[in-house]
Amino acid sequence: MTDETPNERELAALRARVATLETQRPPRRRHLVRSFFAVVLIVLAAVLTPLAVVASWSRSQVTDTDRFVSTLAPLGSDPAVQGAVANRVTAAVMKQLPISDLLNEVAPADRPVLDAALGKIGPALTDGLTGFVHDQTLRLVQSDAFAGIWETVLRDAHAAFTKVLTGQGGGAVQVKNDTVTLDLAPVIARVKDRLVANGLGLAAKIPDVHTDFVLVQSDAVKKAQTGLRLLDLAGFWVPVLAVACAVGGILLAVRHRRATVWAALGMALGAGLLGIGLSVFRALYLDKLPADVDQAAAMAVYDTLVRYLRAAVRMLLALGIVIALAAWLTGPGRRAGWVRQLWQAGLGAVRRAAEGIGMRLGPVGRFVHRWKAWLGWGAVAVAAVVLLTWGYPTAPVVLWIAVVLLAALAVLEFLDTPADERPAGRPPTGGPPAGGPPAGGDGKAAPA
Repeated sequence: MTDETPNERELAALRARVATLETQRPPRRRHLVRSFFAVVLIVLAAVLTPLAVVASWSRSQVTDTDRFVSTLAPLGSDPAVQGAVANRVTAAVMKQLPISDLLNEVAPADRPVLDAALGKIGPALTDGLTGFVHDQTLRLVQSDAFAGIWETVLRDAHAAFTKVLTGQGGGAVQVKNDTVTLDLAPVIARVKDRLVANGLGLAAKIPDVHTDFVLVQSDAVKKAQTGLRLLDLAGFWVPVLAVACAVGGILLAVRHRRATVWAALGMALGAGLLGIGLSVFRALYLDKLPADVDQAAAMAVYDTLVRYLRAAVRMLLALGIVIALAAWLTGPGRRAGWVRQLWQAGLGAVRRAAEGIGMRLGPVGRFVHRWKAWLGWGAVAVAAVVLLTWGYPTAPVVLWIAVVLLAALAVLEFLDTPADERPAGRPPTGGPPAGGPPAGGDGKAAPA
């Protein structure tokens, strides 16, 4: 027996409980260590993100012929590139056109007169013939048929492009003196046929010609080639490592939700820096081109080569913002709680209004109310699977998946019918029918 009062006993129990909690609470130093390594992993994920994007791009160009063709196919319809191709093909054809064969067909007695005449009109004749060849070439590259020819060139070039990334030469794509070129032999062959069909039979004597169209010309080609070769070898593992670092940092952090926000924003920032780097390098690349290079064509080639890289940058920016926003909205913050309350109150008001005009959810509402959390996570899982299995997702794809997911969650919230929000006249589950309890002979409720 003790003389302790109830208040003293409650105070002693409270002190014992506090002491127990203090012994169970991890040391602050342990929290600091976990937080430090979580930050390191998240920063590493952000740093690896640009490399992961470039590695994925490099791998897709090497392993997927259709992707390679779709990357460069728009060049065939670009006016600047069409003009540059026409000029290059015309120069190659004129070098191989056997004009001397025309003189051999002239009788020896007439040769002095012809030579004297050519001395005066020779340059004009050459210019006229060059103009004719250029006109026929330009008509070809501007026709609908050129798209098929260009695709054939690209498909033939894909195997050689793989050699470019692996450092080997040969094939339709070659690296010569810091210049990446594309062989236009199929285009010249079609131009030759077109010249013959339009009355220039002499073009039939043109041999098979292989001439180059410059895709990239820079003193950084060799360095880029080495970097792309390394990224190609690690093309699959760099993205996996970046995601693994982000997930590891989130799991190791003391506050998982906050770590998710920072990891998503950090990776989006890394992708954004890659986008800025592509724009800066574009200006530097065009500024260092030789004076004889067509700037408009070079600009079109560069923008086409990196367009999927830019699409990946925009996709990661959208994905990072969506994930960060979702993590913040589901967190315990006061402002996030306000947003959730507005969401629930708004959809709840719509549901009650619909019930007021006769809509009855019945067992559907009760089922959704019971399993809403699982159904919501199921919708999130489906959205994640769709995104991961999408071939080459873009920013619009990410945003549309987010919109559809948001719509699915809105439907779940609309169908959720809590027990205290049943329509007027609707009893709880298992109760008597609407209209009130059945009355006995004295007007009282009948016993159960």
